[in-house]
Amino acid sequence: MPHRVRLASINVNGIRAAVRNGMGAWLDAADVDILTLQEVRATAADLAVALPGWQLVNDEALAKGRAGVAVASRIEPAAVRPGLGDDSVDLTGRWIEADFALGGEQLTVVSAYVPTGEADTPRQNVKWLFLDEMTVRMAQLGSSTPFAVITGDLNVGHREFDIRNWAGNIKKAGFLPRERAYFDRILGEAGGRVMAVDGSVGLGLGWVDVGRTFHGEIDGPYTWWSSRGKAFDTDTGWRIDYHLATSPLAARVTDYRVVRAPSWDTRWSDHAPVIVDYSLGL
Repeated sequence: MPHRVRLASINVNGIRAAVRNGMGAWLDAADVDILTLQEVRATAADLAVALPGWQLVNDEALAKGRAGVAVASRIEPAAVRPGLGDDSVDLTGRWIEADFALGGEQLTVVSAYVPTGEADTPRQNVKWLFLDEMTVRMAQLGSSTPFAVITGDLNVGHREFDIRNWAGNIKKAGFLPRERAYFDRILGEAGGRVMAVDGSVGLGLGWVDVGRTFHGEIDGPYTWWSSRGKAFDTDTGWRIDYHLATSPLAARVTDYRVVRAPSWDTRWSDHAPVIVDYSLGL
């Protein structure tokens, strides 16, 4: 008998602040089985206080109060793998994998927080490195794990549909052609030749953008809004929070939604949760 697994991802912009501002009430009503968190900005002890009763695994950033990713679940993970790449550059607090045994099938869930970057600065070089390492790891997971999903704040709007003001952001981090090219290859046909938006050519990895597949060729739905002006009120947002699933897992999606707060003053993060229901144990 199939088992519904509800997987939610959210950049909390600080777990302690999110809980103070109403995250707990939302979570109580959301009926979530697995929750991935980004920009946790807290220790494991802080997480345990913020999310009592949950199984928790996390990867903290070396710098206190920065980054941090975690996976919270109602069942204990069978295995956990924190970190991405080698130790040559500090990428800690940005990637954690957890395996779950569900209905006789294994689900691998990743909580990822890609660096924001800044065009033509050293900060962007760290982002390039992270995207390189992420692509390598996704190729490994895609070839070895039928049911895997990369969730979280990936800090890239892949297509023009993903940013309301895309024309004004072509030269800015988050919508640079080279950044978008990574997603062209990640989402391209597995093993196929991909001509990316920046003119580069590479091989597709065959992953599926669950949100775009579910909603089709439409603007948004956006998951993050700047604090400047009235971006939230006018829905001038970015879709930078994703569920990227292996093809077999994408075929098991039964529902996808972005939970946009009803108003600016009722938000508990500057990002919106992304909730996807998967059917496992068929």
